[in-house]
Amino acid sequence: MARKRDRHWSEDAAAAADPGIASVSRSRIGSWPLAGGIALLTALVVFIDVATGNDLRLVPLLVVVPALASVYCSLRQTIWVAVWITTVVVGFRAGTDGTFWDFLFGIGFAVLACALGVAACAARIRHATEMARLRSAVVTLQRQILRPLPVTTGHVLAHGLYEPLEEDRFVGGDIYEVVDSPYGTRVIIGDVQGKGLAAIGAGFAAIAAFREAAIREATLTGVVEALEDAVVRHNAFSAQTGEAERFVTALVLGFDGSGRVEAVNCGHLPPRLFDDGRSTAVPLRRTYVPLGLAGLSRETRTTESFAFPPGATLLVVTDGVTEARDAAGAFYPLDERAAAWTGHGPRELLDALHVDLEAFSGGVRRDDVAALALCRAPVETGASRPVSAVAVTGPAAPAPAPSGAAPPMALPF
Repeated sequence: MARKRDRHWSEDAAAAADPGIASVSRSRIGSWPLAGGIALLTALVVFIDVATGNDLRLVPLLVVVPALASVYCSLRQTIWVAVWITTVVVGFRAGTDGTFWDFLFGIGFAVLACALGVAACAARIRHATEMARLRSAVVTLQRQILRPLPVTTGHVLAHGLYEPLEEDRFVGGDIYEVVDSPYGTRVIIGDVQGKGLAAIGAGFAAIAAFREAAIREATLTGVVEALEDAVVRHNAFSAQTGEAERFVTALVLGFDGSGRVEAVNCGHLPPRLFDDGRSTAVPLRRTYVPLGLAGLSRETRTTESFAFPPGATLLVVTDGVTEARDAAGAFYPLDERAAAWTGHGPRELLDALHVDLEAFSGGVRRDDVAALALCRAPVETGASRPVSAVAVTGPAAPAPAPSGAAPPMALPF
C-alpha cells in the first residue's frame, strides 16, 4: 500500500514539474458546459422516448455517452457522466413494464457500458501521460547532451537559441557546441539525419568526439577527421544492433583571434555575417559531404577562411529555421528577414529571429530549431582554457571564472 502511495506521489510531482504531463489529464470541456449539455441531451432523449411510447426506446442508448465523454473529458468528469447516465437508465427501466430478467439485463448492460467508458478514459489518460513523460525525458536528454550554458571564451562571445521539437518520434537531432582549446575556440553546429532517439544517439557521438578532438587536434581538419571517424564507428555499432545508419551535416568553425575565421562545411547551411549595417551570406567556396559519408567521396576536406571584423556578428542556424513553413506552405525567407536585424546585437538578433519565426509559422514547428550568434569576445585573453560549453537561449554570458576555478554552471530551464 505504501509503495502504491509513493508511486502516486511521484506521478503527481512529475505532473506538477512538467506542464505537458499535467495537461494530458485535463478536460477539453468545462464542467458547467458539460453539465448543461448532458442535462439537455438527457431531457431531449427522455422526451422523445416518452412521446413515441413503446415504438421507439431511446433512453437505453444513453449508455454510449460515457464512451464519448472518455475521449474529451477528465476522469472525474467521465465518472460523473457515467453515474448520471446509469441513474437515468436505471430509473427509466424501473418505471417501464417488463419481466424481472428484462429489468436485470437492462441494468447490467447500462452499468457495464458506463464502466467501460470510465475504464477507457483512465486508459487514455495513462497512455497520454506516459507519452508526455517520454517526450519530456527525451527533450531533457537533448538539453543535457548539449549542456545549455551561454559562454564567453578567449575569442568569442556565443549566444544561442534552441527549441527542440517535443513530439514523440519526431524529436530531432540538432547539435551545437563551443569549445575553448589551446588552439583557439572551435564551434560546431549540425543536424543529424532522421528523427527519434536514434538521431539523438548519433548526435551524442558527434558531440562527444568534438569535445575531445577540439582540444586534442591542432588543426581544424584534424577535428573534422575525428568527427568523421566517430560517426562511422557509431554507424557500425548501429548496424550491429539493427538501427539505420545516419549522417550528420555540420559546420565547423575555428576562431584564433587573427581577425579571420576558419571553416569546414560538411553539407550544412553557410553562416551569415552581420556587419556595418549589412547582412550577407558568407561565400564558402566548398561544401563537402556530411559526416559519415566521406567514404563516398574522393575529396579531402580542407579549411577555408573569411574575415570576421570587430563588432560583426556571425549567425549560424540549422534547417529547422530555413525549412519552417507558413500556413500556405512557403519556406521561411531568412535572407529577406535578416536585412531588418542588421543593427541588433547577438542576443537581440536571436530574440528577433525567434519572435519572427514563431509569427511566420504560427507556432507550428516540424523540426528542431537551433541557432548560434557569435561575436568577438569583449576582451581577448592570453592562454586559452580547455573549457567546453553550449550556448542556448538565456541571459547574457557570465564572466569567465578565475584561473584554476571550475566554469560556472547554468541552472536547468
